[in-house]
Amino acid sequence: MSTAEISLYLFLSLSFFSCINSDELQILLNLKTSLKDSKTNVFSSWDSSNNFCSFTGITCNPDNSVKEIELSNRNLTGTLPFDSLCQLQALDKLSLGSNSLYGTISKELNNCVKLQYLDLGNNFFTGPIPSLSSLSELRYLYLNNSGFSGVLPWTSLQNMTNIVALSVGDNPFDRTAFPNEVVKLTKLNWLYLTNCSIEGRIPAEIGLLTELINLELSDNHISGEIPSEIGNLRKLWQLELYNNQLTGKLPAGLRNLTNLENFDASANFLEGDLSEVRFLTNLVSLQLFENQLSGEVPAEMGKFKKLVNLSLYTNKLTGPLPPELGSWADFNFIDVSENFLTGSIPPDMCKKGTMKGLLMLQNRFTGEIPATYANCLTLERFRVSNNSLTGTVPAGIWGLPKVTIIDIALNQIQGPITRDIENAKALAQLYAANNQLSGELPEEISKATSFVSIELINNQFSGKIPASIEELKQLSSLKLQNNMFSGSIPESLGSCYSLTDLNMAQNLLSGKIPPSLGSLPTLNSLNLSANKLSGQIPESLSSLRLVILDLSENRLTGRIPESLSIEAYNGSFAGNPGLCSQTISSFQRCSQKSRISKDVLTLIVCFSLGTMILLIALPCYFYLKKREKDQDRSLKEESWNVKPFRELILREDEVLDSIKQENLIGKGGSGNVYKVVLSNGKELAVKHIWNTDPYGHKKSRSTTPILGKRAGKSREFDAEVQTLSSIRHVNVVKLYCSITSEDSSLLVYEYLPNGSLWDRLHESKKSELDWETRYEIAVGAAKGLEYLHHGCVRPVIHRDVKSSNILLDEFLKPRIADFGLAKIVQATGGKDTTHVIAGTHGYIAPEYGYTCKVDEKSDVYSFGVVLMELVTGKKPIELEFGESKDIVRWACSKFSSKQSVLSIVDSRIPETFKENAVEVLRIAVLCTTRQPALRPTMRSVVQMLEEADPCKLLRIIISKDGTTKKMEVKENEKICLDT
Repeated sequence: MSTAEISLYLFLSLSFFSCINSDELQILLNLKTSLKDSKTNVFSSWDSSNNFCSFTGITCNPDNSVKEIELSNRNLTGTLPFDSLCQLQALDKLSLGSNSLYGTISKELNNCVKLQYLDLGNNFFTGPIPSLSSLSELRYLYLNNSGFSGVLPWTSLQNMTNIVALSVGDNPFDRTAFPNEVVKLTKLNWLYLTNCSIEGRIPAEIGLLTELINLELSDNHISGEIPSEIGNLRKLWQLELYNNQLTGKLPAGLRNLTNLENFDASANFLEGDLSEVRFLTNLVSLQLFENQLSGEVPAEMGKFKKLVNLSLYTNKLTGPLPPELGSWADFNFIDVSENFLTGSIPPDMCKKGTMKGLLMLQNRFTGEIPATYANCLTLERFRVSNNSLTGTVPAGIWGLPKVTIIDIALNQIQGPITRDIENAKALAQLYAANNQLSGELPEEISKATSFVSIELINNQFSGKIPASIEELKQLSSLKLQNNMFSGSIPESLGSCYSLTDLNMAQNLLSGKIPPSLGSLPTLNSLNLSANKLSGQIPESLSSLRLVILDLSENRLTGRIPESLSIEAYNGSFAGNPGLCSQTISSFQRCSQKSRISKDVLTLIVCFSLGTMILLIALPCYFYLKKREKDQDRSLKEESWNVKPFRELILREDEVLDSIKQENLIGKGGSGNVYKVVLSNGKELAVKHIWNTDPYGHKKSRSTTPILGKRAGKSREFDAEVQTLSSIRHVNVVKLYCSITSEDSSLLVYEYLPNGSLWDRLHESKKSELDWETRYEIAVGAAKGLEYLHHGCVRPVIHRDVKSSNILLDEFLKPRIADFGLAKIVQATGGKDTTHVIAGTHGYIAPEYGYTCKVDEKSDVYSFGVVLMELVTGKKPIELEFGESKDIVRWACSKFSSKQSVLSIVDSRIPETFKENAVEVLRIAVLCTTRQPALRPTMRSVVQMLEEADPCKLLRIIISKDGTTKKMEVKENEKICLDT
């Protein structure tokens, strides 16, 4: 080749590569244009003046062609231009996982034929995954938790014979049988198919995937037995099968998986013993809870040197636990609750000082609580209730600095609560009922300021109730009944503003009922019965909205306040012969003479006091009026920022002028609500939240706890706006816009004229709700919650589902409302955890009491309570349910016979619909199952409710003489009334 030819060749080559490089630069700049970088500034180096091989996240080959794009976890949003990306001829790695990318995946992805690594996981794509059959070079495929739906193209995997990692779980695919194409990918070492709608059996051919180190098939609809061939996967490090419908025994050959460190087959229907587990000596975590396993825990597990997590609760296990259990590694957690285990508590599970949870409730353990746990400073949850434990609680346990719950109820434990409790700064819940505890309640209990619930029922405590208890500002439940407490009820209890349930029945308390109890704003249950209380019933109790009131069997005298002389409190005052009433026939009528003399005396005293108060109050009155005018003026003078979320024509001043007392229609936990009528006749509801404290000081986003409830309002406002602004559903209340300023925040909603479901069921004097309407409300509300859980980009957990938060429009169609407590589930799947119980007494799911975790199943429980209200007409807490019972326990107790179930159906529901109402009640019972994993999803609840449609189940025939009868309905027939 001549020199001229060589020069020409080099020129053409350089020109060719220069052209390629120019094209690839343009493709990358096109990608930059398609995506937005909100936080990481990743595209700062992506400038046409730079060599694109130096761009952040870009790796090139020696010839300067793009080899890899690595932009995962960069807070990117936007859509992907696959048509141009796949023109990068040498691209073998495309990693864009853990961002906020959206849109559909085009078929052009099939043109990226050189790809070996593709990660689009943890994003917000929509639509189906296109065929990937041309990506035969692919070795790593991550599409998990990305929003893809439809049918997953399993057949396109057949060409990926070199694939080693396949992760497509956590997507709402259509149901399909276990894909046979997967078991042919024999080079796989990582298979993640959790939560992708697989049903049927695990095929025996799974045993062919001998390179697997991770196999995850959880949260599907898989049934049948675990195949014994799974024992061929000797390299397995993790095996996850939880929340399916697996049956049978743990398979023979499981013992071969000696490299297994994490094994979870919980929430299935497995039976038999744990004999195969005893060979898995490298286990770090073993989760087999909520099955039907029996037999003893293998003694060999006491020698497992790596074990740190053990969950075997809700099975049928017997015998003792190995005494050396958990003593080798940095043991973290044990839950063996709800079995039939015996013997003593293993003493050394916190030997390494790392244990966080000890849960062994509802077994048959005996002996004393080992003293070693008094030094377990990392312990957060200590639950040993419902056993046969004896002795005393080691003093240090009362004062563990990180413990959030101590549950020793239903044992035979003796001794006092020691002063060490002052060190328990994180302790939120203390359950010690039904023991033989004694002594005085120490003053130091007031220094454990995180308390939410204290239950010391049925013990032998004595002495006075500490006055310092007022320092427990978060305390919502105080149950001290059936002890020997004496002295007076502390006046300071009136400062525990979070109290909802106060029970001091069956003690030796004397003196007067403190009037300060009437100032507890959230109190709904007050029981002071069977004591030695004297004096009059304070008029201040009339201001409370009590579901339960019991002052019986005391020494009370004088007049029963007329506002308390109502049918709901029948029996609340029995056993007080000194009481009188003008309205309750079972009591003597109050003496008129005595009344006159008392009235005259009262008049004189009141006149004198009134004159003094008037002289003092006048300046205050003028000051407050001035301040009110100033506030009204400040509303108009402030600079407002209007953010519209729906089309609505309004003027700021129309809204601002309506924020006044005469338009007040409600008070919620996060603000006052006003009715606003626009000049065009449109009716709106406006929630007004001041961003200042009671003294007019502005609040920052990092408001200090001193400001109490007001301090959280800006956070609640943000939560409500964030949640509602993106929601579009006929059964969720419409948020039209937000109007904010530095000092004030307004949310503008649609106005719903028929109030709440609570009002219509329990308080309204308007026309009663017939069964068909109740049913339609149930279905509509369920669909609203289904949308929040399953229809949003990220699931929304309401956290305060109740009948007063279900509003009704002019046609009695329901809307889910009040999102001040709502939480959006993060893409990581993390759940919200809090020690302050969110929600309303009577609707709160039981797991709040022992996990403080909030998820969608907590909403399902609360909705089940609403269904029970609709069927029975009862409130969630009624006096007739009995001591410590709510509507859930009461309703479930009636399922002993058909007659008893029918007896609790609301008498206002016609006989022809009562069996249908029972069907809805059965759904309510499923929703309120104690174990969250066993509750249906809201999607399933909607399906079950629709199947229980009364218009499907029967036709009512009205004859000429007015009598009625039922007839079976033909398939798809939707007639409720024939004449």
